[in-house]
Amino acid sequence: MHVEDLLRLESLDLTLLWGSPPLLAREISGVTATDLEDPGRFLQRGEIVLSGLVWWSAADEEAKTDRFVAALRDAGAAALLAGEETHGTVPEVLVDACRRHGIALLSVPVHTSFRAITDTVYLRQWGDLSRRPADHYALPENVRGELSRLLADGADPDTLLTRAVAHLGAPPCYVLSATGRTVARTPAAPPLPARQAARRLKAAAPFAAAPASTTLRVDPDASPYGQWYLHLPGPVDAPPRMLHEIAEVFAQYRQGLLRRRAAARVPATKLLELAAAPRPGSAPLPAALRACGLPDHGPYTVIAVSMGAEEGAAEAGAEALDELLRHLPGRRFATARLATGGAAAVIATDSGAPGAGAPAAGAPGAVVATLKGLWPTLDACDDATLPYGGISTPAAGPQELNGALEQARYALTAAVRAGSADGTAQLTAVEDLTTLDALLAGIPADVRTAFGVHALGPLADDTNPSHRMLLETLDTFLAHNGSWARTAEALHLHVNTVHYRIGRVELLTGRDLARLDHKLDLKAALLCR
Repeated sequence: MHVEDLLRLESLDLTLLWGSPPLLAREISGVTATDLEDPGRFLQRGEIVLSGLVWWSAADEEAKTDRFVAALRDAGAAALLAGEETHGTVPEVLVDACRRHGIALLSVPVHTSFRAITDTVYLRQWGDLSRRPADHYALPENVRGELSRLLADGADPDTLLTRAVAHLGAPPCYVLSATGRTVARTPAAPPLPARQAARRLKAAAPFAAAPASTTLRVDPDASPYGQWYLHLPGPVDAPPRMLHEIAEVFAQYRQGLLRRRAAARVPATKLLELAAAPRPGSAPLPAALRACGLPDHGPYTVIAVSMGAEEGAAEAGAEALDELLRHLPGRRFATARLATGGAAAVIATDSGAPGAGAPAAGAPGAVVATLKGLWPTLDACDDATLPYGGISTPAAGPQELNGALEQARYALTAAVRAGSADGTAQLTAVEDLTTLDALLAGIPADVRTAFGVHALGPLADDTNPSHRMLLETLDTFLAHNGSWARTAEALHLHVNTVHYRIGRVELLTGRDLARLDHKLDLKAALLCR
């Protein structure tokens, strides 16, 4: 489908504001709806961009509009479709910017919804595929037609999968996410626990047909955390091309799902921005929660994740977190990237009715336990990346979300420190920070270093052999609860030598090791080194 095809559809009633013939002949690869000021990182080449122009106001400088259109040009967008509802018309400054940057601009009248445009593009693309000569396909024409109609009607994934394999004798079949979550299964397929499914996916590499089972990627371009797999656990008598076509059906379904989730990210980003503000006010937070489909009363649990500092790590974190939280059946949550890096989610953790001798599935304690149990499956998705996460204690209501987000970030810092030390993925809850070492691990590295330097004074310079000797004596002395005799025995020294060295430590640090608080200060300083 090409840009000019949209103008020919009377049902959409679009108007061309600017666009040369070569630009109108550009092929459309997909659709993205956005009202971000700089949407470039979310766009794919060849997509048309739908914008309600909420980001623009008459008081804005021309540079703001220019940056928006330049981002579309740099991302290779096929065209901009601007809605008239917000401002009553499309601003002339936007027309001029599109002309300068070579982006076709179409106006969308109030009575035409963005959903109608999106559906038109993707149904047209699917229809174009369906009208290709039959010898390009292994699926029977009637099956392809039925699946096309089911996609257009918004059928659930179980129905879609059942109909897709019905002509194969309705074998047991699954569509599984990268972490082993069952996206869809046929009636003949028994429930498959996530960990068992994740093990099957790992064992199926390099994801090709095998005599005993078949596992195929649904979308080759998906990230390690967003990938889906078509999995047939038993042998099936079908050409590989036929199975690939069934996988393509779910690639189409998944793309529609991703578009809806991308739209949900906008209010989620606003919610987390408000949660990060120390005093957001009484009204904005409940309204932001409702905009995300969350209740405006608690309790809530906040989880923050990090995939490192590399480019694209924040988006990978948001996608990984979104996938992880979909293992919580019936739980409502909002996930978005954080302005400070990484991603976070607010989870509604209503208590519900507890089961026999256990917390309810949605209770905060059960949510934390479930996420910890699933963390290894998330870690297994990408061998090149270690995921780290931090979980807050429950926030009773909207006004406690700021504290919960800070807790989650603190626990995340502790997880990164612990994981970096032993090279493992870590998920740390605030409730896990029950020792001085664990508590200090959540403090940023530069703060820890500064504290250690100032508390230890001259002893912080461990390049001095004498200072290294005194630090070793201090560490042993504190580890043996201030016992002179046991310290001397551990270090193979005379007790008088231990007394002399500890006296030197007290002189250099200005601390009195007969006092408990000074002992704690120096113990913390040693842990912060």
